[in-house]
Amino acid sequence: MVVVEDVDLIAQARDRMGSPCEEVLLNKLLNEMDGLREDADVIFILTTNRPDQLEPALASRPGRIDQAIEFPLPDEEGRANLIKLYARSLEVSEALLETTVRKTKGASPAFIKELMRRAAQFQVESQADGRLQQSAVDGAIEEMVFSGGTLNLKLLGGTSELERAGRTEPGEMAFK
Repeated sequence: MVVVEDVDLIAQARDRMGSPCEEVLLNKLLNEMDGLREDADVIFILTTNRPDQLEPALASRPGRIDQAIEFPLPDEEGRANLIKLYARSLEVSEALLETTVRKTKGASPAFIKELMRRAAQFQVESQADGRLQQSAVDGAIEEMVFSGGTLNLKLLGGTSELERAGRTEPGEMAFK
């Protein structure tokens, strides 16, 4: 099994390449994928967050990519499960769970994991009991989305125009 994570970094479309070295890497990958004997027990797993930027010679040639599997952002049920999972031993009330699920619409699992990690830190700092407080979640959201600056917001998958994105209450996030 050969895993190439973020394959778009070495197999981006040729018209987006900035140097000959990038094309050399792409050609090396294509040659390795094509050069295997038919009876070779090798599987390539390629990951990307940007399939639209892949070189057509990789993405559209039969035999190079046999199956594409999309992992969409979590729906409400998925976000609720992730919040419970990453809250670990903290108790999350049903009301807080519903609010946090609503505020994280469009968020990635990684964002939710970090949100719950920071919320737990805020909870510990406030010396509260094991029941997660709304103030801890709000503090984590504030730190991650609003006070972290535009770079932080961009890295977390948010949009810099939160107010114009239909935010209806303080702390609600808007994601692409």
